[in-house]
Amino acid sequence: MGISMSISTTVAALLVLLLMGIARTERVNKSSSVGLFWSTAKEEGDLLRWKPEANDDLSDPTVHEEERHLDGGFSSLDGMLQWAIGHSDPAKLKEATLDIQHLSPEDLKQRQMEIKELMEKLNTPSDAKLMKIAIDDLNNLSVPLEDRRRALEELLILVEPIDNANDLHKLGGLTAVIRELDNVDPEIRTISAWILGKASQNNPFVQNQILELGTLAKLMDMARSNYVEEATKALYAISALIRNNLEGQELFYMEAGDMMLQNILSNSSSDIRLRRKSVFLLADLVECQLDSRKSKEPPFFSNHLLLKSVVDLMASADLDLQEKALYAVKKLLLLRSTDALVFKEVCGLDLALQRMREQLQQLIVDDKFKEYAQDMENLRGEVEAIFLGELDKVTTVST
Repeated sequence: MGISMSISTTVAALLVLLLMGIARTERVNKSSSVGLFWSTAKEEGDLLRWKPEANDDLSDPTVHEEERHLDGGFSSLDGMLQWAIGHSDPAKLKEATLDIQHLSPEDLKQRQMEIKELMEKLNTPSDAKLMKIAIDDLNNLSVPLEDRRRALEELLILVEPIDNANDLHKLGGLTAVIRELDNVDPEIRTISAWILGKASQNNPFVQNQILELGTLAKLMDMARSNYVEEATKALYAISALIRNNLEGQELFYMEAGDMMLQNILSNSSSDIRLRRKSVFLLADLVECQLDSRKSKEPPFFSNHLLLKSVVDLMASADLDLQEKALYAVKKLLLLRSTDALVFKEVCGLDLALQRMREQLQQLIVDDKFKEYAQDMENLRGEVEAIFLGELDKVTTVST
């Protein structure tokens, strides 16, 4: 089972020779250096293929192969090159790379013609075919757990291009992946949520498909999981689903999204990545609300405990979280429904701003943190000015 394809070492080596030959020929023709850069698929520093260690970095040359078409094969030689290199023996490729340096431009051109002929004889599967194989594995209940996980890992890579993401539901992939959110294995649930996030990121078409399948509530339950990776990827999927999607945001509010965020932010034992993502999501929702200019703002933004949990994070020992919290407070103060007295009397924002000022004064004398402290002090000053301005409005009205 599984869909990892293989290609002979000889073919892969020839492909590398051609690739380097093209680069070399272009250097001769253009008198400039030519480089090949492969981009990696990362979600805020996470691995391309899921692993517990989120600080590692995996590169896969097959990730951004957007030149394949639904009805078959690679549409360019470069596309096939990247796929072949990604599925070949690195030692053999290195050996071939050394050999190529001794070939003349004429020999390289001859190799190019040979490989073009060879490519015509190979029946390289399209992304759509690879996706269908993975989906069939997920739909086959007899497939062992390891192969099921491998199929999901393949889909995680394949849904990166927007065209593939758009085809996922048509191929039955969304239904299959969503079903895996209930799998007993936490790693399976984790990567399934990750796929949904990848597919729906900045993609209203897929966002709406997933929302219509009633998946948001399930993801919100997963975001409360004690299994950190599951909660983190579920929150990532939630953020991707409702970003710039007003209907998704309304559904998030209806599903008590404020309580979900409040529980994460107020829990000191919550994973730091989860808290950062939560604050970022809150700030993004406020930004959307400010841009929409709707006359009525949802009660979501008036949850006193949620507001207090954000203000409390301004004292976090994690500087990144502290900065995100300060930025979120700034946005919250700009809402029409903002009650400055709540921020003062319930949240203690005045005291929090004073403590932060004292902390930044200590950091600014340290060359290591000087630039950060100056930027943070500027932001803190903006927040304080907005806050005092809102308090003045309340005082003026009351008198």
